[in-house]
Amino acid sequence: MYINRIIDNYLQQWCREKKRKPLLIHGARQVGKSSSIRNLAKSFDYFIEVNFEQNRKVHSYFDDDLDVKEICDQISVQYKKPIIPNKTLLFFDEIQACPRAITALRYFYENYANLHVIAAGSLLEFALEKLSSFGVGRIESVYMYPFSFQEFMIACGEELLWKEVCKASPEKPMISTFHESCIALLKKYLVLGGMPAVVSEYVQNKNTLAAQKELINLISSLKSDFSKYKQRVPELRIATVFESVVRQSGGNFNYAKVESLNYRQVRESLELLQKAGLVIPVICTSANGIPLGAETNYRKQKMILLDTGIFQSILGLEIADLLLSNDFEVINKGAIAEQFVGLELLKSASCYMPQNLYFWTREKANSSAEVDYLVQKGEKIIPIEVKSGKSGKMQSMHLFLNEKNAAYGIRTSLENFGQYDKIKVYPLYAIGSKPFC
Repeated sequence: MYINRIIDNYLQQWCREKKRKPLLIHGARQVGKSSSIRNLAKSFDYFIEVNFEQNRKVHSYFDDDLDVKEICDQISVQYKKPIIPNKTLLFFDEIQACPRAITALRYFYENYANLHVIAAGSLLEFALEKLSSFGVGRIESVYMYPFSFQEFMIACGEELLWKEVCKASPEKPMISTFHESCIALLKKYLVLGGMPAVVSEYVQNKNTLAAQKELINLISSLKSDFSKYKQRVPELRIATVFESVVRQSGGNFNYAKVESLNYRQVRESLELLQKAGLVIPVICTSANGIPLGAETNYRKQKMILLDTGIFQSILGLEIADLLLSNDFEVINKGAIAEQFVGLELLKSASCYMPQNLYFWTREKANSSAEVDYLVQKGEKIIPIEVKSGKSGKMQSMHLFLNEKNAAYGIRTSLENFGQYDKIKVYPLYAIGSKPFC
């Protein structure tokens, strides 16, 4: 069962472009890259899927001169399907296993531009760092993540409810019953996350426990991949750092808190997890101007996982408590709400550029402050804080607004839409619609 994704629209648009470049899809393992491409293939007369991990013979086609038309002739013979421009979709899966094939992508643009070529790889960044150049300006990249909350709602048959979310604003809150329905779906999403296999299981059977079992199997599969990241880094070391990222959620990542490993070992493992797309850094910035990445402090970073379902499962949160409670503190155990907000900001951004997440902190005697996330709107910097509700004093937010002369700030919580002075309130479930950006 294929569930439609937002990226499907971008893929269809790419197909229709006259000056089309080979498309390279980045993303962690099992976020749905191959499924989306196979779904796209339904609009072509012919489809050839070359998996470089499973079919080692194809590697030899790229050993000599990278004559892409000759390579296509060889692939056509092997797969017994014609390769015809504008009629055939050629898909190179797990392309990181054949670096020469990555290099060849640029020549499809130069010498075979009317052929639709897509490549994908779950450990792609490991291969790209070894290539000095792989076709800048001749290859188009797209970045893919697990299901966003919007996609989850629509998959659950709540497209009309999502349209109500998009129409709502701080000046026009959601109808109370609609708001409560969205909160109930949000809690379900926090438990299950957005990995396609898990979402598909839930959508088909509406069984949370069965979807949880699918999630546990998926986590085991992802951990088994640790051995592929780098030969000389022990799998156990990567797993230890991965677990520490979960345990240290909600605060600055402290290398010294990773048991039995030194700084170099932790840093190396952390970089591998980031390249694999499983761990995403939130970087400290002074926020004195744009771009936000201009004045960053990489010694202060928070780490979030790719998916809230994976996070809550590893952390061992009580699912029943999360589903039944309306207490923000219970729902935000382990800073799961903060993780959700960061992931939604990534998913709702442009898929054509890799995105970074930023936070702001100030450490002074008797005057420390921290804002969870910062986003850029034109030349403005908008602070976002994840709070439990009206009781939150928002001291850090007010300090940021005054110090940086910011136009307004965003508080996101279980509250309905609203506004208090210079602070606009958005429900957690609406943060991905980004009406404030």
